[in-house]
Amino acid sequence: MKLKYFSTTVFLIVFSVSFYAQTEGYAKCKDVSIYYRTFGKGKPILIINGGPGMNSNGFTTLAQKLSKKNETIIYDQRGTGRSLLAKTDSTTVTMDLMIEDMECLRKELKINKWYILGHSFGGMLASYYATVHPENIEGIILSASGGIDLDLLSYVSANVNAATNTDSVNYWTNKISDGDTTYFAKLQRGKALAPAYVFDRKYIPIIAERLTQSNMHLNGLIWTDMISSKFDCATKLNNFKKPVLIIQGKQDIIEERTALKAQKAFQNSKIVLLNHCKHYGWLDAEAEYFKEIDSFLAKK
Repeated sequence: MKLKYFSTTVFLIVFSVSFYAQTEGYAKCKDVSIYYRTFGKGKPILIINGGPGMNSNGFTTLAQKLSKKNETIIYDQRGTGRSLLAKTDSTTVTMDLMIEDMECLRKELKINKWYILGHSFGGMLASYYATVHPENIEGIILSASGGIDLDLLSYVSANVNAATNTDSVNYWTNKISDGDTTYFAKLQRGKALAPAYVFDRKYIPIIAERLTQSNMHLNGLIWTDMISSKFDCATKLNNFKKPVLIIQGKQDIIEERTALKAQKAFQNSKIVLLNHCKHYGWLDAEAEYFKEIDSFLAKK
């Protein structure tokens, strides 16, 4: 399956954008300064947005809602938003470097241990972080996570195709790849893709707008790195004992089998499946999504 195609379908993270932030700053890490924002006080929760190749703007509202009782942190992953790179290629965009960025951010904020909420691709990055720095984690929330390995690549494109008009998606994707980088072209592609990601169609305009920010080049670099390294966290997660909440929609493009595999790898884990919900629990099933997360965080 072609990587170019993955970049049009896999893990495009969407939500409305708010520009309020309690604090903001940069964490210097080797070749990049990672831009971050924090909200609230309490248990520190790092929120990792998906994509890959999209900034954190779409997660502002999520961070604000969870900041009523916690300190939430969102950040632009390397090469996205305000976390600019001098060059963007296979030497500057890798999973290992993204893990180092997270550690630079933790040290900048003087956090000893934190909770990690990883959404979609962010869940994959959170799982990988748990294999490298388990000592720095209090607990993990995997929100519509892509999983602990690359099994999703065997089915996710078909699920996206089944939920969208593939002729329209391919038309606008090819237009953009051929050089039409206008906002109009990106928005049309977003509108074509959006039905795959939310159950309630009223959110399609919000999602389509967010998808205009997708960076296909960054997206491809990360998937190439994961494929070449044979990304698989299962074995290294055997000794991870901290609590893990796995939450996703029953109608998600990410199938239940991916959540079950994560549950098996994380010994102290719980799965919650939300009905009438696709890829964004805080949109399609807002009340239940936040109830489950609040309950999980309140246990310790």
